[in-house]
Amino acid sequence: MDSNLIRVSAPFTFEPNNYLITKSRKSNRLSSFSQKKPFTLSFKLGNNKARNGVAFDESAYEAERLSMDAKARDLMAETSKRETESGAEDDPKSWKWIIRKRIWDLMEVQNIAQNPRPVHHRIPNFVGASVAAKNLTGLEEFRVAGCVKVNPDSPQKQVRLLTLSGGKKLLTPQPRLRTGFFSVLDSSMLSPSTINEACTSVGVAKYGKQIGLDEIIKVDLIVIGSVAVNPKTGARLGKGEGFAELEYGMLRYMGAIDDSTPVVTSGKCGFCRIFLPLFYLVLFILFVYCIESNL
Repeated sequence: MDSNLIRVSAPFTFEPNNYLITKSRKSNRLSSFSQKKPFTLSFKLGNNKARNGVAFDESAYEAERLSMDAKARDLMAETSKRETESGAEDDPKSWKWIIRKRIWDLMEVQNIAQNPRPVHHRIPNFVGASVAAKNLTGLEEFRVAGCVKVNPDSPQKQVRLLTLSGGKKLLTPQPRLRTGFFSVLDSSMLSPSTINEACTSVGVAKYGKQIGLDEIIKVDLIVIGSVAVNPKTGARLGKGEGFAELEYGMLRYMGAIDDSTPVVTSGKCGFCRIFLPLFYLVLFILFVYCIESNL
């Protein structure tokens, strides 16, 4: 499979006092993100396997997660409609939702989406996600990484599996940060029969160690999901809830990452077709380079 390497951007800076991600002094190519108010989150950390002497109920945990995810998507659908209808043409809150909807609609119409479906208000799972994950393992940034932070969404499940099966530590956020901040899974503590389950939300709850913002940890590579990406600038849109930016901010606050930490996202090229051929499988290495591969 042929690949082309394209440099897209340079690292950006972070100011922990007000959760602000700005353009780097070294480059003006990266779009900025900001959150005016400081974030404050508080959770009780613990082991999900047994709380207060009660065994971890996998079915109840998953049912509750799915129910709360559905409610969150309904809320985001309402937010999308309100901000799209009330926003000015140049209002980012408005045009970002337009881009997201075009991508989600396109993936469903062209049937290049995978379960869970419909993909609307999700980080969309896509045909070829496992190929993108395999491409990632060929990168030097992945090969030398000892700890990889990967989002908990479906299209990156294979990335989580390859991280653990490759003998690395996996850092993954709690779904929508509802029950805590991050969980760490160490491949050395898992058996071959449990690694695949450990890549799921239930598996993370069963086998992962929850950590707080005072944890001392070094993250060598970040993998995030995306709805749309501009391969020329590295600018990226998620599903609209801001968790990728919030998680990045928390990791900077913890000292787990710095400006040199590479950030990767994988997905189908849909709205970005003006830059790359339609339906190319693309793996964007933000701030480093982009791999584009034909299926």
